[in-house]
Amino acid sequence: MPLETFEGTVERITYASEETGYIVARIMPDKPLGLWDSMSSDGLVTVVGTLPDLTPGESVQFEGRWRSHAQYGRQFRAENVQRIRPATIEGIQRYLGSGLIKGIGPKTAARIIEAFGLETLDILDDNPRRLYEVDGIGPHRVRLITTAWAEQKEIKQVMLFLQGHGVTTSLAVKIYKTYGNDSIRQVEQDPYRLARDIYGIGFKTADKIAQALGLPTNHPRRLEAGVVYALNQAIDDGHVYLPEMELADAAAELLEVTDEDVIPAIERAAEEEMVRLETVQGDDAPLQAVYLPMYYHSEAGVARCVRRMIATPRSHLETIQMQNQSALVADAAAEANVALSEQQQAAVLSALTHKVSILTGGPGTGKTTTLRTLICALGAHQHSFMLASPTGRAAKRLSEATGQPARTIHRMLGFSPARGFLHNEDNPLPADIVIVDEASMLDELLAYSLVRAIDPRSHLLLVGDVDQLPSVGAGDVLRDLIASGEVPTIRLDVIFRQSAHSTIITNAHRINQGQMPIFPDEAEDFFLFHVADDVERVSDLVVEIVKERVPRRFKLNPLNDVQVIVPMYRGVAGVMRLNERLQQALNPPGRPAERFIGGRLYRVGDKVMQTRNNYEKEVFNGDIGRVHTLDQVNQTMTVVFDERFVTYDFVDVTDLTHAYAISVHRSQGSEYPAVVVPMVTQHYMMLQRNLLYTAITRARKLVVLVGSKKAIGIAVSNDKVSQRYTALGERVRG
Repeated sequence: MPLETFEGTVERITYASEETGYIVARIMPDKPLGLWDSMSSDGLVTVVGTLPDLTPGESVQFEGRWRSHAQYGRQFRAENVQRIRPATIEGIQRYLGSGLIKGIGPKTAARIIEAFGLETLDILDDNPRRLYEVDGIGPHRVRLITTAWAEQKEIKQVMLFLQGHGVTTSLAVKIYKTYGNDSIRQVEQDPYRLARDIYGIGFKTADKIAQALGLPTNHPRRLEAGVVYALNQAIDDGHVYLPEMELADAAAELLEVTDEDVIPAIERAAEEEMVRLETVQGDDAPLQAVYLPMYYHSEAGVARCVRRMIATPRSHLETIQMQNQSALVADAAAEANVALSEQQQAAVLSALTHKVSILTGGPGTGKTTTLRTLICALGAHQHSFMLASPTGRAAKRLSEATGQPARTIHRMLGFSPARGFLHNEDNPLPADIVIVDEASMLDELLAYSLVRAIDPRSHLLLVGDVDQLPSVGAGDVLRDLIASGEVPTIRLDVIFRQSAHSTIITNAHRINQGQMPIFPDEAEDFFLFHVADDVERVSDLVVEIVKERVPRRFKLNPLNDVQVIVPMYRGVAGVMRLNERLQQALNPPGRPAERFIGGRLYRVGDKVMQTRNNYEKEVFNGDIGRVHTLDQVNQTMTVVFDERFVTYDFVDVTDLTHAYAISVHRSQGSEYPAVVVPMVTQHYMMLQRNLLYTAITRARKLVVLVGSKKAIGIAVSNDKVSQRYTALGERVRG
């Protein structure tokens, strides 16, 4: 059966799936569709399918087939979509006022149409200076509109070129923003540079374009790009390097070639300094490791700086080290108004006497009390210190717990996009001791930036819970330093009396010891909604608990106080699907401002998370905020992060994702009044002890598990921590 076509104007997007790209849109047909007009009282047609970004107001031609849906009635399932220029006065006005053209909103569009009528689009194409003739449009607005219109024309050419290669509108805009009018030539010349130059475009998209351009599957450039991509994939999984043969296998599978094709490509990539080859000690014998250069330099740099600190005999804390140690700690504890256990006393002394030391332990074991005592000891002898954490939320909690100012590591090191880190080996931090909390979150790159900025005569104390998940970024710094045997480590393992009444803390330690959590009837902070492995029911219940039950019983705000934390991204009870459902429940349609951007539907009021470090905006991976405004005219979205307003161009909004539900990894370093965790056996691959432990220790007041005891049991019994390829411990040992 041949495909049918019809043209119309996008009225609104009613549904968009982040996971699948499936969209439901309401379209006003340009001309009557006969029988189909009667399907909707408002004359609109429902179009469904995996579609590119659509904006209300733009004119589109759809190609596909009509179908009848049992629940939703007649729909048009689109297989191909093409944007077209509107041909009527009303269509042109809606098109210009839709927010597609930066600088033109509905009012400006009306004035332009009033001045030029059906000639409007031709005038914008050929003689945009005539915009000066329009009342209320000044020089600045004319320049803005002229530039935006020219960009739109060029982006359309780029889109036509990339059509059929799976490149979305938002990525086409990024390509144009990166290469300008040279976009098509750059892509034709080396499509793989897209994966290197543009965040959001991976090897597979670049390879699809390259294949369409006729590049052979065994072309050296393709093989080298595949090697680098496979290594980057391993880094995304937390590895710092890959053994050469494992990399060869991964790249060969990706490229659909043989290992014999890939091994020479790895060697060529090393000659061109795209990768670095190093011999490291494996479990049984030395092996050839392949690094990306920046990760090799970071790993070697962390080891070099730590060894240099340990080997430097002079200390900025020499005067305090000459004091009577027992009396010093006792005085500091009295000043802090606390009673210390022997473990805590040993931790304070370790930080004062060793250049690099580690304090670890689970919740309720007194890490914060130990820190407060250490700070009192330093203050009593006029020694300077700095407090920092990897994330803003963790730094805020550290400051509240100690009563002292704390910053993110980036802020402490004085990072700016223009000059990088202010503090480094040539300009070390002005502190006798640097104390870093939530050190389990330290990845290799950030750890190197930190340790190279510490004077070898200063001290470094890393504080963290080594039983939590390792860092989101590559490496396993805290575990590696402990495993090296070169860094003195104190582990607190006694739960203090005031914490023992918390079922959250009790269960955290039970889980960590391989025991099932308990659910006593009298508990007020830890609950299980037991559901047999019915994933749909679990998903329904999570939404109901967040929207109704927790707010009603505990008087908590479902958006500000409750965080859904999920083991997996995909599936009915995964991060993506739960985000769609929770957005619908907590921030439903009907608000004045919403926009479909980069495969997601954003509304004012949405809860969102930054997914990568943006040093210019000073927002970092894991920061959570709320959408404050959507400016359709200037094509910007403003998000509030902890009372700080950050503005994104629409093209940069792909750095954000919805945060009604987040992964366990992305919850690290944060703390929430209430946490809701779906636990289903369908998440089997991700059900691990440290993952469940990390999830529940994010909660301050309330934990609600939703799912089956079987799934919880699988997680509790699975204590296999996935090993990461890293040689940091070996390098620190020398």
